Amino acid sequence: MLIDTHCHLDAAEFNTDRDAVTADASQAGVHKIVVPSVTRDNFQTVIDLAHLRSSCFMALGIHPMYVDQAHPSDLVLLKQLITEQLAHKNPKIVAVGEIGLDFFVTQQNRETQEYFFVEQLKIAQTYELPVILHVRRAVDDVLKQLRRHVVVGGVAHAFNGSPQQAEAFIKLGFKLGFGGAMTYTRALKIRELAKNLPLESIVLETDSPDIPPEWIGTKGRNSPKELMKIAEVFADLRGVEVSQIIEITGKNALQILPKLAGLCTPLNVLH
Repeated sequence: MLIDTHCHLDAAEFNTDRDAVTADASQAGVHKIVVPSVTRDNFQTVIDLAHLRSSCFMALGIHPMYVDQAHPSDLVLLKQLITEQLAHKNPKIVAVGEIGLDFFVTQQNRETQEYFFVEQLKIAQTYELPVILHVRRAVDDVLKQLRRHVVVGGVAHAFNGSPQQAEAFIKLGFKLGFGGAMTYTRALKIRELAKNLPLESIVLETDSPDIPPEWIGTKGRNSPKELMKIAEVFADLRGVEVSQIIEITGKNALQILPKLAGLCTPLNVLH
């Protein structure tokens, strides 16, 4: 099963053609799409999107690049919404996310980032939910907090660390997300990781509308339908059939995000 484990389908870039984008993804063989939130301002948007589209599932959390506009009361709301979503007969919430640390843009708000990250790890612990991690220029710091606040696992989104760091995530019960960046022939480090890391530890993602693959170009809009071609690139790197990649990465996603296997609710009426 082809699963996009990270797609910001709620983003403004899809406002004019969101229905077509999800339909195109379905036609391209993408059966499930995980849509993470980034701030309290889009919590409800992500919730509504997941309940209106049978292929879409949600993760709720506060992204590290949005913590400067966040307030501790947002964490109270987050817990309230997670409680409500888990109360559904077939919950469409699969993780707490997108959470983590980003020291690429700035470290001036490091304390604030770490506060919201740790508090959301605690929320994930409380609800026994996996987490979807944003890890940019902060891999060791994220791993440090994961060892202090153990969760049931999750996905290290857009992984770009060392083989040793990859092994550390895997030992903590995490899968590693690979997507468009892997398709660039000049991305030697990422391609080497994708080629050599244990296949059972990898999931696929687009991060749409961001991180477009090579055939779209860095200034283009990514979309979940590109996941099939990304899977083909991955298969070429591994020297296996794309059908095997689809099967194994799909199983990996369902293993680490088990609520993805849930049935659709009656509200899921669109593609």
